[in-house]
Amino acid sequence: QVQLVESGGGLVQAGGSLRLSCAASGRTFSRYAMGWFRQAPGKEREFVAGIGWSAVSTRYADSVKGRFTISRDNAKNTVILQMNNLKPEDTAVYYCAAVYGTMAPLTTSEYDYWGQGTQVTVSS
Repeated sequence: QVQLVESGGGLVQAGGSLRLSCAASGRTFSRYAMGWFRQAPGKEREFVAGIGWSAVSTRYADSVKGRFTISRDNAKNTVILQMNNLKPEDTAVYYCAAVYGTMAPLTTSEYDYWGQGTQVTVSS
């Protein structure tokens, strides 16, 4: 069982930065691939970034490549999403997700555990 708690959301102007954190419980965190997803009002939840259990493998949605960076600290059971050059279209609730395995999947159905989400609002 893994419990996930996101933090770090807020209101920021376009061009600004935010750092989201996901704190995970469980002693086997290092064996879980982690993903960040987001869901804007009226839209489906979409993949943003993912990282494998060794942190060697990362993947990003095209819309955030070059602006967002995902990282993890297995000693601290934490996953970070650094978001730079934010745009109004990045406004959404951001969710952290976990699945046992080496690679981070791209679809919501492949993840077993989810956090409660944190709101990110980017003003123009």
